[in-house]
Amino acid sequence: MNPEALKIHPIPKPHPAFSLVEVLAAITIIGIITFLAVPNIVRVKQDAEENLARARAEALNMAIAAYVQALGTNTAQSNWSGAGNDSARYLLIAPYIAFAETNLTAFTPAGYTNTLPTAISPLTTKVRLSGPGSTNIPY
Repeated sequence: MNPEALKIHPIPKPHPAFSLVEVLAAITIIGIITFLAVPNIVRVKQDAEENLARARAEALNMAIAAYVQALGTNTAQSNWSGAGNDSARYLLIAPYIAFAETNLTAFTPAGYTNTLPTAISPLTTKVRLSGPGSTNIPY
């Protein structure tokens, strides 16, 4: 008999791998986490956009007040009335806004609308902020 034939050969060890059950369990856990996290992420994004819209509306109010203070009530009111629409009025107050955009549409976050007051004397009327669905947003 051949001595090589009597030698015991080791049985190869199986490679470590995940079973199908383990893979399905991991996918299920990831799915549950995603199901719970996505609505919160969407809500946080919507809240951030609304907060930005409120801050921008308040910046417009402060710019109007600075505009009146810089020009005086009579001159500011005359220029404001002569401007005619919100876009033209925005151009009057843009120099009083830090980091102002070139126009009111670019300054206002998407989905929101700022309506500037028609009269600024006295300064009792604030900019009206409307959100998605044309709902008024208090700030």
